[in-house]
Amino acid sequence: MDIDSIRAFFMWCTILNVALLLFSSLMCICAGDWAYRIHSKWFSISRETFNVAIYSFLALYKILVIVFNLIPYIALSILG
Repeated sequence: MDIDSIRAFFMWCTILNVALLLFSSLMCICAGDWAYRIHSKWFSISRETFNVAIYSFLALYKILVIVFNLIPYIALSILG
């Protein structure tokens, strides 16, 4: 594999993961009550705890996308 194909791989990984992150964020904004109702049926959780858990998940996911997808793509773009 050459640098261009690896760079293209990281580019598409970044695009797909950012799209999933945006979709998840929009779902939390637009359908947060619906998601809470479903999860509260499965787990005994308060609304405040649910909000913190979702916010923490999205923050962690964003950090992981940046560290493991975006940064390698930028590094390979600088090299290539």
